[in-house]
Amino acid sequence: MKALILNKERRHGTEPPSAWVQRWSHLVADQGVVLDVACGHGRHAYWFYERNHPVALVDRAQEAIESIAIPAQACEAVVADIENGPWPFAGRQFAAVVVTNYLWRPLLPTLLASLAPGGVLIYETFTQGNETVGKPSRPDFLLRPGELLDICRGLRIVAFEDGFQEGPPGGQPRFVQRIAAVREASGDAAYPPPQAPAIPGPPRYSLP
Repeated sequence: MKALILNKERRHGTEPPSAWVQRWSHLVADQGVVLDVACGHGRHAYWFYERNHPVALVDRAQEAIESIAIPAQACEAVVADIENGPWPFAGRQFAAVVVTNYLWRPLLPTLLASLAPGGVLIYETFTQGNETVGKPSRPDFLLRPGELLDICRGLRIVAFEDGFQEGPPGGQPRFVQRIAAVREASGDAAYPPPQAPAIPGPPRYSLP
């Protein structure tokens, strides 16, 4: 992959990084590889790159992938239709899997399987009720109440929210659900908690 020129006008698309992703990114192990799913213009990939994380990312839009301003040595960018084609990261696991504003239920087991021991899932998307305020409005694209909790039942839930959020001035309000969860493992995990205690005891997932 060719190196891409840093371009602050293009690197995030039209939005800043999600506040939820920013809030919980400290859970990701130092220099652990982060997978950004349906990455768009790479606003979250760039957030993690600036924090010394190698990133892997996938989107079906060639134009979006080509706009992402991260040097090639720190970024594995893949153009793929993950709803109708094979999963491009088969057999691989990551320190974090990040998903925002995207839902394709058949892919959810694959995303969970892509978490390495000690890996973090940071997920945020629209939930039922959003059809009353705008798009997306199709049930296929809206989480059911508490659905992320059910999906992440085998993980350690660090944070979860499910509710209504007023939009910024001139912006659209939304119904949203979001979770930060960790695939816990033994002390020899691929990605141990970044705030592992110095003395024996359970992992400490700092709450900002």
